[in-house]
This record gives sequence, C-alpha cells and structure tokens, in this order.
Amino acid sequence: MTDGTIRLTTAQAIVRWLANQFIEIDGQEYRLCGGGFGIFGHGNVTCLGEALYEHREELPLYRGQNEQSMGFAAAAYAKQWLRQRFMLCTASAGPGTSNLVTSSALAHANRLPMLMLCGDAYVTRLPDPVLQQMENFYDPTLGVNDAFRSVSRYWDRITHPAQILNSLPNALATLMDPADCGPAFIGLPQDVQGWAYDYPEKFFAKKVHRIRRQAPDDVEIAEAIAVLTSAKRPVIIAGGGVQYSRAVQELTAFAETLGIPVVETIAGRANLLAEHPLNIGPVGVTGSDSANAVTEHADVVLCVGTRLQDFTTSSWTGFAKDARLIALNVGRHDAAKHMSLPVVGDAKLGLTALQSAAAGYTAPAEWVAYAQEQRKDWDAYVAENTATDGRPNSYAQAIGVVNALCDPRDRIVTASGGLPAEVTANWRTLDIGTVDVEFGFSCMGYEVAGGWGARIAQAEREPDQDTIVMVGDGAYMLMNSDIYSSVLTRKKMIVLLLDNGGWAVINKLQNNTGNESFNCLYEDSPTIPEPFDVDYESHARAMGAIAETVSDASELAQAFKRAKAADRTYVICMKVEAYGRWTDKGHGWWECGTPQITNSERVRAAHEEWESGRVRQRKGV
Repeated sequence: MTDGTIRLTTAQAIVRWLANQFIEIDGQEYRLCGGGFGIFGHGNVTCLGEALYEHREELPLYRGQNEQSMGFAAAAYAKQWLRQRFMLCTASAGPGTSNLVTSSALAHANRLPMLMLCGDAYVTRLPDPVLQQMENFYDPTLGVNDAFRSVSRYWDRITHPAQILNSLPNALATLMDPADCGPAFIGLPQDVQGWAYDYPEKFFAKKVHRIRRQAPDDVEIAEAIAVLTSAKRPVIIAGGGVQYSRAVQELTAFAETLGIPVVETIAGRANLLAEHPLNIGPVGVTGSDSANAVTEHADVVLCVGTRLQDFTTSSWTGFAKDARLIALNVGRHDAAKHMSLPVVGDAKLGLTALQSAAAGYTAPAEWVAYAQEQRKDWDAYVAENTATDGRPNSYAQAIGVVNALCDPRDRIVTASGGLPAEVTANWRTLDIGTVDVEFGFSCMGYEVAGGWGARIAQAEREPDQDTIVMVGDGAYMLMNSDIYSSVLTRKKMIVLLLDNGGWAVINKLQNNTGNESFNCLYEDSPTIPEPFDVDYESHARAMGAIAETVSDASELAQAFKRAKAADRTYVICMKVEAYGRWTDKGHGWWECGTPQITNSERVRAAHEEWESGRVRQRKGV
C-alpha cells in the first residue's frame, strides 16, 4: 500500500468493495449485499473463492445445489427485502454460469436486483480452447456469457482490473434504481480475476446508500387529476410497485379519502388486508369475479405500480373500451402502456400528490356499494370453494386449511402450475406484504428455492415467522434440492407438496382448448407404460427434512400444526384431484393461440369460442 493505493487482485477488490456498501432502511444500516449463493468450479474457485473466504463474515456465502435455484433464491431474497438489498450469485465458467440464465430472466421479468459474478474464458486466449469454452468460429469475443445480455439490466465483461472502478458503481446503480432495477451480470475471465492492480484506497471507503424517490411532474399530476375527478366509476389497480415503494399506507389513505375501490394484481397481492372494505379482490385472468366486474365497468382506472401484464388486463379485454387509464409508475415504459395517461414517479410520492390535488372528490356511493356487494359474493364463493366438506382434495381446500392456521406474518411462496391462480383467487390476506406469487416469469422450480431465499431474508428480521411453500409435484420434480439446503443452513421452511399426477394445469388448458389429454399427466403420456407414484415423503426425509403424507384436509390441518412446532424443514405431501376441482370462477379472458385449421371438431369449436372473446380486446401500444 503506497501513495493512497492498495494492491489487490481484481477478485479481492470486487469483494472488498461490496463489503463496504451499506443501505439505510428505517434508520438502521445494513450491508447492501446480504451475502451470496455460490457453486465453485474452475473459473471462480481459485481467485473469487479466495477473496470471498477473506470476507466470509461480512458476506456469508450459501452453498448452492444448483445454479438456477441459487438465482431463484437470490430473487426471493430481494423480494422479501422489497428490493432494498440483494444477494450475489457466483458460478464457474461454462455450464455453471449458463445454468443461471433462467433465473436471470426471472429476476429481469420481475424487476428484481441480483448480482452475478461469473467465470469467463481467458482474456489472453493463450490456452484456448479451454474446457467448457463455447467457441465461436467467426467472433472470438463471443461466448456463453453473452447470452446474459438479453436477460440482464446491466452487463459487463472485465478485461482489465481497473475496469471495476467504473463497472461496480454502474452495476450497483442499476440494482438500486427503482425504474431500471433488475439483474446485473459481470463476467470475470479466469486470468483477470487474479491480476493485481494498485486501487485507490478511497474506492473502498464505507458508503451508505439510499433508494431514490422520483417526484412526479406537476403537469402530469394535474392532467391525471382532471381525469380522475371526472370519474363516475373509478377503480385503483394496485401492483407490486406499491410494496417496493413502501407505499401501502399512502395507497390505503388515498383509497379511503377518495372512496375508490381497490383491486390487486398478482404481484400486488397483500397490499390490503382481506377484510378492508375497499379491497375488492384480485384482478385478471386468475383473479376474482368481484374485481373483474368492477374493472369491466370502470370509466377511469388508476394503475399504480403495475406493468399491466396480460394476466392483469385479461389480455386487454378486462376494461371498457372507452375507459381512461392513468398509470402511476416510476418506470416511464410502464407508465405509457396502452395509451395510458402517464404519471412518471415514485408511488409513495405520487399517491400523496394525487390525494392532495384531488381534495374534495369522492367516488359515488352507489359505485362503491356495487363493488362491495361484488366482493361479498366473491367471499361467499371462496368460503364454499375452500371448505373441507368431504369432497375430493383440491388446491383450494389445502389453501383454506393453511390460511386458517398460519400466523399473519408467515410468508406464502408459490410460482408455477395451477397454484398461482389458486392462491391468488383463494388466499385471504392476513398481513401486508406476506404473499410471493412469482408470476412475472411463472417459473417452475422457483417454489422451493425461492422459499429458501425468502427464509434467509425473513430470518434476518422476523426469525419467529414461517416461510410456507406451496408446490405441485411437477415443479417439485424439476427442482427440490434446496430442501436439503434449508436443512443444512437451518433455515426452516414448511413445504406443502400437492400431487396431482403431473402437469395438471396444462392438461386443463389442453382440454379447455378442445385437445385430448397428452403428455402432461403421467397417465396420459404414451411413452410411460406403467405410471407409478413417487414416494415424496421418503424423498424429503432423505434430504434431512421431517415429512409426512396426509390423505385429506383434516389430516393436513393436524400435520400443519406439527410443522409449525417443528425445528426444521417440514414437508407435507397430499394428493389432490387432477380434474374437476379447480377454482372455476374469477377468470378473465386470456389470449391463447389455438389452431385455425384442425381435423378435430372439438378443437375447432374451442377455437371459435376462444376467439369470440377477442371482440372486447382494447387495441393499443
């Protein structure tokens, strides 16, 4: 160390810099990077591994079982911390890194911060071609890591140690930006990781960050208010951005002051408690009859913190064609969708400004009464749908049992298959921000891995609460090894494994579009001569979890109580019906490609029926 510099390898400098980045949250300082998930191999073990070892106390490294599941866990960790903190993921060069592509895509779709520090081929090219290198005959600079360009918000490849002086702050700025938030990828060639450089000492000084809040433009507020205060049938669509902005109180105050009904997106579940009189339910394809009835009749729709994906908008058939949309969003891309009147800015600041400017306006009482009556009817349906009354086992029944017995602050995690729709429709929110239905990328395998990541984050602030994972047998078979991870790291989860014999929700889509059951359920796969049941209980026990199998909802309730009292991960297995026991109400129209030409009369009829819904579709950009 001389003249205000310190000589470090590239890898050492990266880790030392990360260890000195902090964030202030509610008056308390935390390390911005909560640690990381890592699988070592050639490409990251000798140099980056050496650096991480030196900082193992400040940046705890969790040993992953699968690179893709590491990324899912990192995404769930960021969700639990409302995007205020993130985890790093490190993987070896070649297939170790390429396994992270799917989880990077998930983080990108959900606008979640995740830092990837991944091995890369040698910059010098002296040993080329090396083990697991993807050679491009016409462009030697192109490699596997370039695949991350399309699924990262920030991408870089370090070819000289000095480059991290620029790259790391830029990556961090992306991870913390409310509008551009998403995964950052930094490729680290194996030789460059170990090269030394004289870094300025001040580069490693402690820095405390804060999340930027962008105030909306006064003119946009005024334009929005002119439309909103003219509304006879207004509704608010509350998305996940409300929680990331920590604007739940402002949303509640705004809705109560103006008397406007609120519906929630999938990402926005748990913005309002179930019993709040203005909570009209989840909206869209996997929503509720109550919310969809209100949005279909609304003349002004205020969209707060939502990217308006097709499951929210019912593929843009969920609104009246003459309805006016106002979009309050920190991202200009989301604020301008479908000819919305944009209000670009932070949800907390934007709702406060809108409430102030709308002083004196209240939604007509008869409109609010209509919305509340719709919600009353929906609540009655959910109560009947989740009832444990001797009918064959269903997802809805299992959800009802857990909902009745869990603590208000327990966190619910699910992602793929039929469970996102069933949880969204049937779960009654007990406390704010307690539901993680990953439906931005709807990624199989997120459930168990995401539960582990959520539990790591939850244990940092709410160690006495449980993370409850709901997973189907299809997603469990795809990725389950983080049950073992959770046992090893003493991060207890409760896993409810609901077995319906395959990919039953896609089989349902096949049948609903006139197709025969084919290759989704084990019993309908022509290449499986004799299907047999997997012993999921024994499988979970083999990974160190406590496990049991129950036969019905009554047994599930008793098992769940035992799981709550257990000291480590507990897996409860239960068979549910593959046919006929789905939530059959609350569905908006969803655009789905069906054959225009077919030899099947059933498929032809389904195509015509499906296409008939298109007449209600709004045209926009």
